[in-house]
Amino acid sequence: MVLHTASETASVGLDSLWLLVSAAFVLLMTPGVAFFYGGMVRAKSVVSMMMMSFGAMALVGVIWVVYGYGLVFGKPLIPHWLGDPFSAIGLQNLVGGPNGPDLNGLAFAGFQATFAIIAVALISGAIADRAKFGAWLVFAGIWVTVVYFPVAYWVFNLADGWAVSLGVNDFAGGTAVHINAGAAGLALALVLGKRVGFRKGFDKPHNVPLTLLGAALLWFGWFGFNAGSEGAVDGIAALAWINTLAAPAAATLGWLIVEKIRDDKPTSIGAASGAVAGLVAITPACNILTPLWAIVLGVIAGAVCALAIDLKFRFGFDDSLDVVGIHLVGGLIGTIYIGIFGTGIGLIYTGSLVQLWVQALAAFGVMIYSFGIAWVIGVVIQKTMGFRIRNEDELAGVDTAVHGEEGYVLDRV
Repeated sequence: MVLHTASETASVGLDSLWLLVSAAFVLLMTPGVAFFYGGMVRAKSVVSMMMMSFGAMALVGVIWVVYGYGLVFGKPLIPHWLGDPFSAIGLQNLVGGPNGPDLNGLAFAGFQATFAIIAVALISGAIADRAKFGAWLVFAGIWVTVVYFPVAYWVFNLADGWAVSLGVNDFAGGTAVHINAGAAGLALALVLGKRVGFRKGFDKPHNVPLTLLGAALLWFGWFGFNAGSEGAVDGIAALAWINTLAAPAAATLGWLIVEKIRDDKPTSIGAASGAVAGLVAITPACNILTPLWAIVLGVIAGAVCALAIDLKFRFGFDDSLDVVGIHLVGGLIGTIYIGIFGTGIGLIYTGSLVQLWVQALAAFGVMIYSFGIAWVIGVVIQKTMGFRIRNEDELAGVDTAVHGEEGYVLDRV
């Protein structure tokens, strides 16, 4: 039996409280995604778009408790690659101990559950306006099991993950969440094909204030996402918090500057997108950058992602809400940036390319794995139960065709 002093017990309790509060912040981010995406689709698709996020919360929340936690943090089933789901079914290992429920263990399990949920929700933006809800849930359940959970084991399982063993710095999920989701979004966009009438500027956001509300909720929740990943109330958590303010603020400016030069008009959607791009980029690096280097990262991420969203028109894939341009590109930038500017480990501090190499290996390894598996899952679903709705239903409105509802119903006289 391990005896703790009163101060040690209080410290553990405070850390657990911070994890629980941070978990609530991060869970709020998924409704934030729903609003952010919902405002950018057509008025007749807003219910469908938001339901994809809420469906992810429901399905992944159950899967995580039943076996997901075990796959990520259970005893090694395949050392360095995957945990044993049977070692933690229903979180029994955390609730059935001799001293009762494990406070810190359950708080950590809840915190990590919210990461799995939002990773799935992010993918949905790539296939807005044209996906069946049932097929989406089937994809979500399979993808989170065979892609997200293994990748999270590699990156977040500090005791055994191969990425951790190599020394990869991914503090809060640049690879596991953003590159992972962005690559899967690209795969599904290719599988489902383009929306009817797809071309540059053909489908403007139907509700800009809704998207701005979503961005606000995302930024608010991201403080828990990043600062909570320290799992303790200490200086690293505070540094992560400050960088979560600095980088997206700078990224907003970087995006708006590009819009002003390119289009002569800085937009509110651009400001919201720039903030999210900066949040994505700082996620893996918030513990290892000085605030000034975080600002530089933000400006780079905002400007590059503003340019990257046009790649879909150049290469002809319909990433409806720029999941690739923001999450995949932003995640790559933030993860690789650490190899150059990470305090004490980056190239400018050590003169060595080793950290840059391991960061790039993790970033591109996750991207290739997620894209390949997501593409296979998407193709199988499309050829069996069908993933894409009929063109006539897309034109009539996904909300009515799939859910029998409308986002905006005016009084009919």
